Amino acid sequence: MSGAIALGGVCLVGTFWYKFVEGWSWEDAVYMTVITLATVGFGETRPLGSRGRLFTIALILLGVINISYIVNRFTEAVIQGYFQQGIRLQQQRRLMESLSGHYIICGFSRTGRQIAKEFRAEGVQFVVIDSEPESVERAQNEGYIAFQGDATLDDSLLKVGIERAICIVAALPSDAENLYTVLSAKTLNPGIRAIARASTEEALQKLQRGGADAVISPYITGGKRMAAAALRPQVLDFVDGILTGADRQLYMEEFLLDPAFCTFVGQSLQKAKLRSQTGALVLAIRRLNGTLIGGPTGDTILMPGDTLICMGTAEQLRNLNQVLVPINSQNLRKPKNS
Repeated sequence: MSGAIALGGVCLVGTFWYKFVEGWSWEDAVYMTVITLATVGFGETRPLGSRGRLFTIALILLGVINISYIVNRFTEAVIQGYFQQGIRLQQQRRLMESLSGHYIICGFSRTGRQIAKEFRAEGVQFVVIDSEPESVERAQNEGYIAFQGDATLDDSLLKVGIERAICIVAALPSDAENLYTVLSAKTLNPGIRAIARASTEEALQKLQRGGADAVISPYITGGKRMAAAALRPQVLDFVDGILTGADRQLYMEEFLLDPAFCTFVGQSLQKAKLRSQTGALVLAIRRLNGTLIGGPTGDTILMPGDTLICMGTAEQLRNLNQVLVPINSQNLRKPKNS
């Protein structure tokens, strides 16, 4: 930009000189200035004296300097843009290939942004995929790993490491897109946990049939939460306080009892003494067959494949992690305030 302005200034200076100093017409003055700056080798439009020729020499030098500067900046911009784009693509490819045991958020709308905030607060590794360049740029500006692509396509999911991911969250605006995403994800990685957003009850049922492990309807969930806020406000505040956010004092976590590692399998809760050893409270136990035991007593036997739903401070859950095997392959997703 500065080079173009400087070149324009040189053109004006040359034109004004030939017009007012040499006394030429505007047409001759402009023509002489252009052919001089272009160094095309044409002769003088009108005879020039020594003063006029010295000015023309200076005009040629200024023109060559300015044009060379403009060409250099343009070339530099083209080359840098080309290589920088290649470097960015290469860095992104390496980053995607390094992801393992991560989460995938499909869609960076209002729902996707909130999910990303919660994941960041939990300290889990995740990648955002969205087809809109503006959404991808916004995600990157907020410090997230983001990839531009169509989450309903197998190729896009493979590029964000679907085969190495442990969970995918389909938060796209369309129920059909979320269904396609879940079907593709389950095909490419049958063991992945799929969470999907649904706008209607019919879509909720179809997503469940399509293989989604959990389907969330913002309208149904929102209605239930509003009712709970009206009827049991303190309970809702307490539950929200231990489930979400970064500034928490209490956390909830789930642990899978693997008999290959956990020495407490086959023992009762009373004998295992998990509470006295760690301070963490076992709120519920999910059996391997899906049965949920709420508020287990000391006589409750710990069985292989049980999932313990526990509550405690960061330190208490960290202590519990030393004696129990967590539910996912990354070990315990430790509370980030620990």
